[in-house]
Amino acid sequence: MPKELLLTGPRQIQIVSYDERELEPGDVQADAIVSGLSHGTELALYRGDTAFGGKRFDPDLRLFLEDAETQPYPMRLGYEWVGRVAAVGADVRGLDAGDLVHLTLPHRETQTVAAPLLVLPTTLDPERAALLQSTAIALQAVHDARITVADRVAIFGLGVFGLLAVQLARLSGAGWVAAVDPIAGRRELARSFGADWTLDSESSDVGREIKLAAGGGADVAIEFSGRYEALQEALRCVRLAGSVVAAGFYVGAGGALRLGEEFHHNRLTLVGSMSGWGAPQRQQGWDRDRLRATALDLLAQDRLDVAAFITHRVPFERAAEAYELVDRRPEETLRVVLTY
Repeated sequence: MPKELLLTGPRQIQIVSYDERELEPGDVQADAIVSGLSHGTELALYRGDTAFGGKRFDPDLRLFLEDAETQPYPMRLGYEWVGRVAAVGADVRGLDAGDLVHLTLPHRETQTVAAPLLVLPTTLDPERAALLQSTAIALQAVHDARITVADRVAIFGLGVFGLLAVQLARLSGAGWVAAVDPIAGRRELARSFGADWTLDSESSDVGREIKLAAGGGADVAIEFSGRYEALQEALRCVRLAGSVVAAGFYVGAGGALRLGEEFHHNRLTLVGSMSGWGAPQRQQGWDRDRLRATALDLLAQDRLDVAAFITHRVPFERAAEAYELVDRRPEETLRVVLTY
């Protein structure tokens, strides 16, 4: 029987067997090659930081509602899954056994899903393909920032998303990019990707420094770390009537977020950026499919430098070690992938 990854409690990873459903006429079945761990959302959920403890999200009301019966565990994790098509249903067209596909589905050995699927170029390395959804997420945040030629941009959180955003901001015409992170190695990568200036968030007054360096502040800031302290500094660093895109996965109470200060007095715009749970794109003419197709083109055409992103490869059966590594030694990891 195939196996999948389950989070059964905070920091409790189990690999368990499951029954794969039978192939229907419109289905595609694929076998896993590699899947990537999100060091933001997945890590927060792994640690037990979830908005779903005692609550449920009502998709009709678009509200989190108190619900004592809602249990977050067991939980499936993952959305960067790359595999090879093993079988196709009788009604499927345009997909063949052997095709490489990317799915925004959890870590497991097989997937059976309805066609159509996004087929990957045969020349695209599976590990590079396992960055596709992350690239789409970073691209959406850059779109939400509405960067124009010569804009001054500040990016907070230099994990994979932030490092992609540094490059995408440059491709979008940013004239000056500041990149903020406490990990020195990530700041060095940001400089190599086009950041004009990098700051250590733990040893400097980031908001003040960016305000001074950018002549009044950045036009827009994008925050990926998911830390309220970083979001507050993003609000502090932008100019009067500037914008901040909140693209991180924020959990718990935002005690560090002080909306009565710069946010209120500088008439700032705060924009939420996420594409799951049926959230539409703000940019006219764009949807999730177009975002993913564009992200794929950027990766396949080598317009983004991601060679240094994969820092660790861990066999799927040792997934618990992979999560512990990301949790305990973030300075050593950028993107950890599970191999099958």
